[in-house]
Amino acid sequence: MTFTFGIYPGGLAGDDTGVITPARPDDPARITAALRELQGGAGEFLVRAYRSYPGGEHTPERPERYAVDGRRLDLVVQYRERSGELAGWLDFVRRTVRTEGHRLALLQICEEPNLDLPPVDGSIPNVRRALVEGVVAAKEEALAHGFDRLAVGFNAVPSFDPADTFWTELGELADERFHRALDYVGLDFFPDVFRPVPPSQLADAVGAVLTGFRRDALPRAGIGPDVPLRICENGWPTGPGRSEARQAEVVAEVVRTVAGLAAELHVTGYAFFALRDADSAGAGLFPRFGLLRDDYTPKPAFAVYRGLVQELTN
Repeated sequence: MTFTFGIYPGGLAGDDTGVITPARPDDPARITAALRELQGGAGEFLVRAYRSYPGGEHTPERPERYAVDGRRLDLVVQYRERSGELAGWLDFVRRTVRTEGHRLALLQICEEPNLDLPPVDGSIPNVRRALVEGVVAAKEEALAHGFDRLAVGFNAVPSFDPADTFWTELGELADERFHRALDYVGLDFFPDVFRPVPPSQLADAVGAVLTGFRRDALPRAGIGPDVPLRICENGWPTGPGRSEARQAEVVAEVVRTVAGLAAELHVTGYAFFALRDADSAGAGLFPRFGLLRDDYTPKPAFAVYRGLVQELTN
């Protein structure tokens, strides 16, 4: 089984109030150099990017410039249409496949549709139907244009609410067309970020979340063990009380735990969030998720992640 790594290369980030604009603008040359260093000898390395409907703007800007030398895009199309209409959304999905399919490894339909918080898609009316119809439309368009290697999927976050109905509601909407079209399901999770986890329990916590997602959440939507699972977003921010040295330790432990469960849980990839801090002097959790500081100097976790990519893909 092939296991691929990737990263979100931008500095722009979101928090529970909106968007955090980077303290320093993106520097494409430095981003490219960092991606090349992380990729090393890996035959494939994925660059995660986001594109919203309506609007169509990419985050980071012009991500296609990074999809070279064995790197391809892991593109998220975000459903942000508050009217809940679908015709324009499905046209947008199909057009994205037609124009960008040649550089895409993954096309993720919707961003965190089970999280009912702005600014993510779970707060948008009709998002479940947008997800189901979007997956079907994307796969049909990919096959029609010969993009057989383009994997279409969606992502979600862990839910610890026993009354959560997302997965059963998704299962009620998902027909045979959806299940045929679905190539993977992604998981965004951030252990020891929003809920503290003692260091001695981190690996067990990661394993419990992955196992629960695979064996409890996905079956409620009729999604079986043959559908690959990917870690789409995972990270650990630095800042007051959160040292750069500890970030490096967390990256190593989480990635090794995920890789160790890959065969058992059919996990085929991992992407880190994010390459660079939005603001290395910023307050709170969200500005400092990067492997690099906002001036592109590396934190210790950068070398750790680079080493893991080489070790676990070669």
